[in-house]
Amino acid sequence: MSIKEQLQHKIDFKTKPTGSLGQLEDIALQIGMIQNTLSPKIEKPAMLVFAADHGLADENVSPYPKDVTWQMAMNIATGGAGISVFCRQNGIDLKVIDAGVDFDFPENTPIISSKIARGSKNMMHEPAMSIDECKLALVKGAEFVNAEAKKGCNTISFGEMGIGNTSPSSLLIHRFLGLPIEECVGAGAGVQGDALTHKQKILIEVSEKYNPSTPLETLATFGGLEIAMMVGAFIEAKKQNMVILVDGFIASAAMLTASQFEPTLKENCIFCHKSYEKAHITLLEKLGVEPILDLRLRLGEGTGAAVALSIIRSAVAFINEMASFEDAGVSNKE
Repeated sequence: MSIKEQLQHKIDFKTKPTGSLGQLEDIALQIGMIQNTLSPKIEKPAMLVFAADHGLADENVSPYPKDVTWQMAMNIATGGAGISVFCRQNGIDLKVIDAGVDFDFPENTPIISSKIARGSKNMMHEPAMSIDECKLALVKGAEFVNAEAKKGCNTISFGEMGIGNTSPSSLLIHRFLGLPIEECVGAGAGVQGDALTHKQKILIEVSEKYNPSTPLETLATFGGLEIAMMVGAFIEAKKQNMVILVDGFIASAAMLTASQFEPTLKENCIFCHKSYEKAHITLLEKLGVEPILDLRLRLGEGTGAAVALSIIRSAVAFINEMASFEDAGVSNKE
């Protein structure tokens, strides 16, 4: 039997009606197949939060000022943010990485310095990044994941902090899925009414301005430094055969982008929640995936992935610890 057939047999012959643990069974099967084992494990889970600023924020596409990026990065690193709380709760090793924040963090701050530039460029006037900056971001993202793998981490997730970063995410989804901008743009951090119409107008203008032809050029044109690092991180996590917990809208946009470079990436990805961001729901449908949670989350930072880990651990626990009919001396219907 194939590893998939062996895993399915093990799952089906636990002391329960077939399929009665629903999506937990799907998760256990997927992790077992990723790890090529009948006894999958979650080991040293890590959360990498990449932070960067965006030049397009100058076009009023977000209700928050750019200073919030560095302030929230500090808040995450010092334990006060939502992702900080959920990582502590669930035993996840959290690291905050300065990919391109327009601020000089003090040396004693628990933020890892990996600044490529002081934010991306304003796409209304020029591409977000040069090709060289984008390539460097991909390499750096991969290096952070490789470092976690060397420490024994086999389960990883990625968060982000960057005022305005739903806009580049919308543009990447628009380009890679061929969807109208209107279907790819949502409220983000709270844009509504006329402000949402303005955001859509800006992104339509940006999209019409450029015509990149490769995934790398598209990412450099429409992405952001933290998104590009996330893309490199996703690609390396697949290379390291990790279980990859995908957070919400921005992380999923980075995953979609990474899949243009590594088409088999989705095999290793568990989609953790359905964001309240309209375009995320569309993206999940296009990817044909079923997220674990639907809690109306739209915070970002990796929060959905951190919260979902306890459910993923439950999937691993039942396949490893639940008795089979034979072990327990319980009569099966067959």
